[in-house]
Amino acid sequence: MTLDEVKSDGKAGLARALAMIERTPDDAATIALLDAAYAAPKAHVVGMTGPPGVGKSTLMNALITGWRASDRSVGCIAVDPSSRRSGGALLGDRTRLSTDPEDQGIFVRSMAARDRLGGLAGLTVSAMVLMRALFDIVLIETVGVGQSETDVVGVADTVLFCVQPGSGDSLQFMKAGIAEIPHIVVVTKADMGAAASRARADVLGALELGSEENHDDWEVPVLMVSSARREGINELMEAIDSHGRALEPHTRLADARHRQAQDWLIEAIRERFGREGMRRAGRIDLARNASPFGRLAEVSATLRID
Repeated sequence: MTLDEVKSDGKAGLARALAMIERTPDDAATIALLDAAYAAPKAHVVGMTGPPGVGKSTLMNALITGWRASDRSVGCIAVDPSSRRSGGALLGDRTRLSTDPEDQGIFVRSMAARDRLGGLAGLTVSAMVLMRALFDIVLIETVGVGQSETDVVGVADTVLFCVQPGSGDSLQFMKAGIAEIPHIVVVTKADMGAAASRARADVLGALELGSEENHDDWEVPVLMVSSARREGINELMEAIDSHGRALEPHTRLADARHRQAQDWLIEAIRERFGREGMRRAGRIDLARNASPFGRLAEVSATLRID
């Protein structure tokens, strides 16, 4: 299956392509598809993280509605908790989305986190790269962030961190690793009034403490949103677009995506071959604009021969 075939077959073609990637990730046809998709990025990739119960799925639904109203196509990856019995996604997030199944401009894929602790699924990067070549926006929702679950930084151009009023999330936000994640902070359930305002003030204070960890001079906005009332959604969409525009000068976006690809490649080799494999592989370089999927196949072939 080629990238052109996936495009022409719409949602059904994308579903088949994702199944192929999951079923035969090392097949030559799969690698060729991913290489082609990696070379043709189109979408702005938005990652959404935050503690479970903060309202990520409701916000996801509101953003999808807003983007579709502006005639932008959206591909969504919802990383769900896993069933202990089957290992599959519990589909809790997907069932809360009110999308039109006949709308070819929106595609939602649920993925099981399984035993991964980074908030994402093992297939997330491959699916993101494919969707990035097909849609205007790719939205990735993590299973729920803790102190160590920061993998979303490695797949998204713009990261949203969601904070719920009155839950203590703003204190969690101050812990090492978390304050460095977001490009935009969203205080959800803004209709809670004073509690939402206090949460926003706490986050602003946390950002001030960590101000030396900036994002290339981007000032992280802290926005108040009520998804149920659709308040603040347009402002959030504009902030996401603004961050996208801030990435355009020079090679900032390309540099960030190259670092993400390099990090994914190294982690993929470590997962497959362990420390000994990493030692035998030596220095692992990824040439500028080269696909990490093809490079992974090359390195894997060499290590298997050795």
